[in-house]
Amino acid sequence: MQKITQAYLEDVLQKSRPYSQKGKVASYIPELSEADPTTLGVTLIECGGESYSAGDHEQTFTLQSISKVLSLLLALEDQGKDKVFSIVGQEPTGDPFNTVEYLETEAKDKPFNPMVNSGAIAVSSMIKGRNVDERFGRILDFIRQISGNPNLTLNEEVYQSEKKTGAHNRSLAYFMQSIGILGPEVEDILDLYFRFNSIDVTVHDLANIGCLLANRGKRPGRNDWLVSEKYVETAVTIMFMAGMYNASGEFAIEVGFPSKSGVSGGIMSLVPGQMGIGVIGPAIGNRGNSTAGVQVLKTLSDDLQLHLFRDRLL
Repeated sequence: MQKITQAYLEDVLQKSRPYSQKGKVASYIPELSEADPTTLGVTLIECGGESYSAGDHEQTFTLQSISKVLSLLLALEDQGKDKVFSIVGQEPTGDPFNTVEYLETEAKDKPFNPMVNSGAIAVSSMIKGRNVDERFGRILDFIRQISGNPNLTLNEEVYQSEKKTGAHNRSLAYFMQSIGILGPEVEDILDLYFRFNSIDVTVHDLANIGCLLANRGKRPGRNDWLVSEKYVETAVTIMFMAGMYNASGEFAIEVGFPSKSGVSGGIMSLVPGQMGIGVIGPAIGNRGNSTAGVQVLKTLSDDLQLHLFRDRLL
């Protein structure tokens, strides 16, 4: 089996870079269109403490849909599983992450899962706090804790860009209000959702979060549990089923470990009990995932034998 070294990780990145040509940077959020499509970086952190980085690993970018995992974890801590899943489902879907048609014709009484936009907006409504600022402060503090980075901040430019161009998400939210999923504070819920998406991170932050989840909610080498083990299990399972938009099934087969992507090109991954991985590659394919980033993860999975079901079925 391939051994992880700095030279090996650099080689994986170099071989994956051409895949960025198969994608384009997201343009429906204007600020995201400013990203360099050739950017590619990765950090891998083992639960034993070893860390490896290569490429543009210091590049900052916004969480976007990766925040859906984190808001779900906080909502579960705040409300418990029964309450959370009374208004959002737990099933994968083959539809796009921002579909309106599915919500109207198939979901009936709730979004299919917390990884689609409608589901994440519904989850945002369950974060406790007296107002939007307090709720956002809680999620920001939560992400700072589990990433180990106390300096994480909101990217004001991306937040304002999302808010200005968020008509599609508003249509989802107001439809959910019309069928009783959301209450009257729709604009506050949307504002919170836009802020979650707009937190700046690096791949090191993502790898740290992935490592914590891989360690079932406990910081490696320490005994302090930052997230309840039972809620980590729930969130990681949903990531595995639905974390890569409507390419999740193919990704589960080809790569084989839980991951969550965002349209900024970030991917947060974990191999249970072993490691967390963060990747950035702003050029995304037509299903919203980083084209070069997915290739990096596929290569790591193949070379390091990370697929969850490899050699475990016999």
